[in-house]
Amino acid sequence: MNILITNDDGIFSNGVLCLAQALQSFGNVSIVCPDQERSAISHAITLKSPVKANKVNFFDTSLEAWAVNGTPADCVKMALEVILKEKPDVIVSGINRGPNLGRDVFYSGTISAAIEGAMYQIPSIAVSLATLKPNASYNLVETLAYDVFETLFRHKLSADTVLNINLPYLSKEMVKGVAVTPLAMDVLRYQYVGLNDPQGYLCYWLSDTLGEIHLEEEESDYYKLRDGYITITPLQLNMTNIAMKSKISKWFQSTVQRS
Repeated sequence: MNILITNDDGIFSNGVLCLAQALQSFGNVSIVCPDQERSAISHAITLKSPVKANKVNFFDTSLEAWAVNGTPADCVKMALEVILKEKPDVIVSGINRGPNLGRDVFYSGTISAAIEGAMYQIPSIAVSLATLKPNASYNLVETLAYDVFETLFRHKLSADTVLNINLPYLSKEMVKGVAVTPLAMDVLRYQYVGLNDPQGYLCYWLSDTLGEIHLEEEESDYYKLRDGYITITPLQLNMTNIAMKSKISKWFQSTVQRS
């Protein structure tokens, strides 16, 4: 199996090293990541400047790795269209520092890289870790990631698969299990707070209120992750609202008939 790894934390993040170590047992691993952190950049691609890919020494391993001066979506496009000689069987994005839950799917570079992969009809998986510690120990959860992939890879994933996986920052013995969850889309995690700059002018900064969120929906990704579960949320590419499509079509049919 050929596996492409990418992320949004940058080529030399400890999360991508942990992911590479976990996935090496399953097949041939290639790594194509941004040359610097590109968090919360969503599904942006680079249009008006050149994109370059440089081969790098990845943590003194023998793994083939490239650093791209672009976004996570750029990395996947470059890997598939330019860099890799063979099409990967699966794309894995992560391990991201910090969870990606609910509305985060629209902001996250980690998830957008996985979505880009699925747009090329390659099963794609985003993986995030539920801690914001800058010195987080990814070794703590490498076994968790390995176990999840071992189960997933025993089954055939459809070409348009996009999975959003969040790992609790717990040892394997402390994890309660795996929960397949919906996104908690009603949770407002990031909120602007007003601050005075050194000149006394008011400015605003996005505050992450993750630790303050009150959770009521016990089946949601937020709740299950906080309760000690690995969460998996299947996402879909086609955002067309079929019911609304049918309703609006009828509006305009009646308009045409009256005229």
